[in-house]
Amino acid sequence: MKKTLVVYFSASGVTARAAKEVAAAVGADLYEIRPEQPYTASDLDWMDKRSRSTLEMNDPACRPAIAEPVEQMEQYDTVFVGFPVWWYVEPRIVDTFLESYDFSGKTLIPFATSGGSGIGKAEKSLQEHCPDAVWKKGQLLNGSGAAEWAARAVKG
Repeated sequence: MKKTLVVYFSASGVTARAAKEVAAAVGADLYEIRPEQPYTASDLDWMDKRSRSTLEMNDPACRPAIAEPVEQMEQYDTVFVGFPVWWYVEPRIVDTFLESYDFSGKTLIPFATSGGSGIGKAEKSLQEHCPDAVWKKGQLLNGSGAAEWAARAVKG
């Protein structure tokens, strides 16, 4: 039986809303990537060069710990991966997630939220972390239309 999972990291709730809409549209299970050490507002202050998010994004090798793993990841053959765009790519905690499982042969479909950046650089980065996955074209989901896009994405 083919199963779909919607995985997301959301710092402010915007990506969470999109993820829930995607999951409802395709009948998928939902999993939130939660950091072992939750982010505070000051951690997310991208204008502060010493904030946690800035330090993480300036270190390509940084892999923030995740609070709890996905149960029985092997049951999923399609995984939507949602995140806010940080510094033109996915947050490092999403890299932690991608490197924690074997996605060989699984279909991965990225989606993102952003205040102004596109998803192109993030798609390239994601594919570098999981080159053996079958990647579908991603989508920015900043407003309405998440359900319609998700339904099309799983079909084609």
